[in-house]
Amino acid sequence: GDNDLRPIQSPLFKSHWELSSSCAISVVQYLVSLGVPAQRLVAAGFAEFQPLDAAPTEDAYRRNRRIELKLTER
Repeated sequence: GDNDLRPIQSPLFKSHWELSSSCAISVVQYLVSLGVPAQRLVAAGFAEFQPLDAAPTEDAYRRNRRIELKLTER
């Protein structure tokens, strides 16, 4: 996620959703490279839609640029 409502300034990503999804996929690929079974991983990018801090400040944007790992027993 990143909650940054400012327009994205990147030629690689058209939206914050694409950017956050790409970050999530990178983390999943890294975990697979460490031996975590791929079928146990899910990559999800929430862009600006699940902020930890809704304030329109640099500090809030920084807090919202995060990776969440959810561990469950299967």
